[in-house]
Amino acid sequence: MNKSSAILVVFLSVVLYCACRSDTPGTSAENAEPPARGTGFQQPEAGTVPAQSPALTERVSFVTAAKAVTPGVVHIKTTYNTSSGSDNPFDELLGRSRSRPAMGSGSGVVIGSDGYIATNNHVIENAERIEVIFPDRRQLVAELVGSDPNTDLALLKVKASNIPVVKFGNSDDIEVGEDVLAVGYPYSLNTTVTAGIVSAKGRSIGIINQPGSEGYRQGAAQTNSAIESFIQTDAAINPGNSGGALVNVKGELIGINTAIASLTGSYAGYAFAIPVNLAKKVLEDLKEFGTVKRGILGVAFPAPSAEDQYFKQLGIGPETVKGVFITDIQKGSAAASAGLEEGDIIQSIDGVQLFSSAEFSERVARHRPGDKIRLTYLRDGKVDSTSATLKGEEAVKPLTDSESLKEIYNKLGATFAPITPAIKERFNISSGVVVTEVRDGGFFDRMGIPPGVIITYINGRAVNSPKDIDDALVSAKNKTVQVLGIAPDGSRVAFNFSLGA
Repeated sequence: MNKSSAILVVFLSVVLYCACRSDTPGTSAENAEPPARGTGFQQPEAGTVPAQSPALTERVSFVTAAKAVTPGVVHIKTTYNTSSGSDNPFDELLGRSRSRPAMGSGSGVVIGSDGYIATNNHVIENAERIEVIFPDRRQLVAELVGSDPNTDLALLKVKASNIPVVKFGNSDDIEVGEDVLAVGYPYSLNTTVTAGIVSAKGRSIGIINQPGSEGYRQGAAQTNSAIESFIQTDAAINPGNSGGALVNVKGELIGINTAIASLTGSYAGYAFAIPVNLAKKVLEDLKEFGTVKRGILGVAFPAPSAEDQYFKQLGIGPETVKGVFITDIQKGSAAASAGLEEGDIIQSIDGVQLFSSAEFSERVARHRPGDKIRLTYLRDGKVDSTSATLKGEEAVKPLTDSESLKEIYNKLGATFAPITPAIKERFNISSGVVVTEVRDGGFFDRMGIPPGVIITYINGRAVNSPKDIDDALVSAKNKTVQVLGIAPDGSRVAFNFSLGA
């Protein structure tokens, strides 16, 4: 087990976090505003970051931003207990410990002068001790206030006051091509600043709560309701940068660095950060409630990675869908009350035009239950609008397991049967069920998944019988489902679909 420096790395289809652990001992719309809710954190007054003079060169702009930010970015060290791997049978009899400490390393951003620090959930998850080291070499033990695996964010608190803070910016205002700086502690080095540009916005890379991520546990039932709408940058980010700051040239926080895409595990030109406008809401919830109060609209739509294929199977040109295509409405949800229907295309939320379902999920996730959102949608070629009052997860009328399974199987449009030991041996697999029938109009039919495909895992859970599929789907109801399998020719296949959002 490697527990060294933290950052999610996307191995071009597999992603890993940027927190480093080691077993060694010891679309943006013009004038778009974030929700009108106070930050809840002690932030500097507007204007405390030196204003940029038009005469300053790009280098000087970076220098000004770096000086403003680096005092508020901290090094986070974590301690874990892991098995030592000792095979000596007398260790236990002699009272010797068969476990030894493992260390982890990541970054954090001071967002409140009274000691509140933002970082990634995967940096501190399961840690027994969290220590924060400031640029001035002060070392303080941190308390975990709360964490949210669905956005990979965590909030820490240290006993300190009047500490340097990184000022919140507005991630809605950033543009592709804009200069940015990444600040953190890669490879446990001292404060490191790298420069780049915003390469893209609204990226969904399928990393949070998926196999290979720190928050993912093999064999556990996964109910993935991850929110991914990353800012992509080419600023150099490496293991240890997780939880660090992505800032604009004014020194304002626009994102929390989280993941990299790489074939090697080190920087290869693609890095991803959580937008600060989403992070602020999550962190405020963690501070106020210790958990996240997430408003639920109650709609389903194709997973971002499968959208184009889904539309093609329906005979729809992907280029004609300007917005988010709704595939299902959850009973008793805010969407149902607002009059939305399957087949509607949501084009904007609160006046902000939508270009992807990832962006849509992020916009909804900025709200709490009881918040009202304005939606514009296309139905039968006509544009209409409605308002929806978001509900909490507990407020949406739950289905019984049998009702839920019936509804899910109707959506899937497929039946399954166990596979023989000979098939397992042929494909060198230890689990799996085979697709025996695919019905017209179901998800499998629209995705072009034929009978004969072997399903091996659902949300990381091995399946060996239809009962295993039932259990996996019930645990994932109204969430995103990831299916891994093997085609009849032996090639590996993976696809995602949404049961609700």
